Amino acid sequence: MKKSITVSLLAAIAVGVKAQDQATIKINSQAAVVQSQEIIINSNPDLVWEILTGVEDWPSWNEKVTKTSIKEELQVGSVFSWKGGGVNIHSKLHSYKDQQIMGWTGHTIGAKAVHNWHLIPTENGTKVIVEESMDGWLVELLKKSMNKKLEADMIFWLSRLKSECESQAKEIQVNI
Repeated sequence: MKKSITVSLLAAIAVGVKAQDQATIKINSQAAVVQSQEIIINSNPDLVWEILTGVEDWPSWNEKVTKTSIKEELQVGSVFSWKGGGVNIHSKLHSYKDQQIMGWTGHTIGAKAVHNWHLIPTENGTKVIVEESMDGWLVELLKKSMNKKLEADMIFWLSRLKSECESQAKEIQVNI
């Protein structure tokens, strides 16, 4: 599976696929660490997307992210760095479809990851699904604890995203 992800990514780069045409790189369901979580946010997809893709603002609503650095507009191939949970992470977008999906590959010492965010409009807001797989020597060594930590981190991210989106949605309604 890992080989097919690499081949898919290289093929997409080789043919110069544009962001809106690129297929999502799927997580590796056979990886040492795999998690998926979802939540319903009582806010429209526009606002959820704006907050989620505002990488430079992550630290303002997610205290586990202490630093971000991005020097370009988000699109397939964009590179950004961030520090989460005390770990420096270097990420590259592999998928970016407005108000639908943002996905990246990332790496840090001893670990490589595929991470995807999916937004699905609902009758009363937005369903957000986040999924990730991680491989690498460090991940293999600590897979049990890393699975638990990733699960807790995803739940935390989703709860903070929900809180921020719903808070901003209320502010917008009050100001109308």
